[in-house]
Amino acid sequence: MKIDHRATLALIVTPLIALSAPSATAEAPDLQTPAPVIFLSDNLDEVDRLGWCIDTLGRGFSENLQAHSCKPEGGDVQFALEEDTGLIRSVEFAEYCMEYVPDADPVFALATCDPANARQQFVYNQETQAISPADDATLCVAVGAESRSAGPYMSRNLLMTPCTSTDPLYRSWTVVDG
Repeated sequence: MKIDHRATLALIVTPLIALSAPSATAEAPDLQTPAPVIFLSDNLDEVDRLGWCIDTLGRGFSENLQAHSCKPEGGDVQFALEEDTGLIRSVEFAEYCMEYVPDADPVFALATCDPANARQQFVYNQETQAISPADDATLCVAVGAESRSAGPYMSRNLLMTPCTSTDPLYRSWTVVDG
């Protein structure tokens, strides 16, 4: 039997290139969550094409935040960016806002809203679709590279990363007002 080494090499190399090459275009989710909502602009690997939203960790209220499949019924995945204060406010828990806690794990908490708290102030850059702390535009809110099962949905870590070294697919957000 004669082995075609070029064909064998193509079978090995082609999948490696596909895995290592960055995606040329983003694939938007089929968002079903009602507004207001903040969701990752790329669906990534969300199997039901629901997209990725900011979410409370676990069921209902939680002091910790993650990225989660955007739920069609909304609820704890609905957050609104208040441009005048920079607060990212929970719709479900209206007195609570997203807070960046650099030395914690996870690094985002759901805390009582305080417009004077610098850790709760964010800015959204419409051109780059980046969400950054108001006092440090070099950092971006991003999702982790790995997804995991979360009951009938999926979840990922919600991170703060250097914008320049983070693939835009993991740090580009769409903000939809209510």
